[in-house]
Amino acid sequence: MSEDPGTQRPGTEHWPTEVRLKSAEKRLEIDFDNGVSFSLPAEFLRVNSPSAEVQGHGPGQKTLQRGKMHVGIMKLEPVGHYALRIVFDDLHDSGIYTWAYLYELGENQERLWAEYLAELEEKGYSRDPRAR
Repeated sequence: MSEDPGTQRPGTEHWPTEVRLKSAEKRLEIDFDNGVSFSLPAEFLRVNSPSAEVQGHGPGQKTLQRGKMHVGIMKLEPVGHYALRIVFDDLHDSGIYTWAYLYELGENQERLWAEYLAELEEKGYSRDPRAR
């Protein structure tokens, strides 16, 4: 999947040059026009979905996602020239991942993942859907 630089929108600094779904590995790989590449696990993308279901409707309303360790990506759907809709195998499909948001997730992956794991532990939850 390639992006035409002429389709850029304000607020998006970097544009994807290639997007690859690695279904068996449960990850999305994205190469950007500045030479940066990210490999984003499905679970990471799912727990950071930009959907209102996950993020809420305002600051401080984010819902902690748990039990998503085995989630995969069923398909990717382009949304105009600016984003992807990711359809996960737990049937979550309401998040619109803009190129800017995917880049931000890639840049901050290590910190966001550590914060997610710490919050799960603090609340006594698990990544494993079978854990109670």
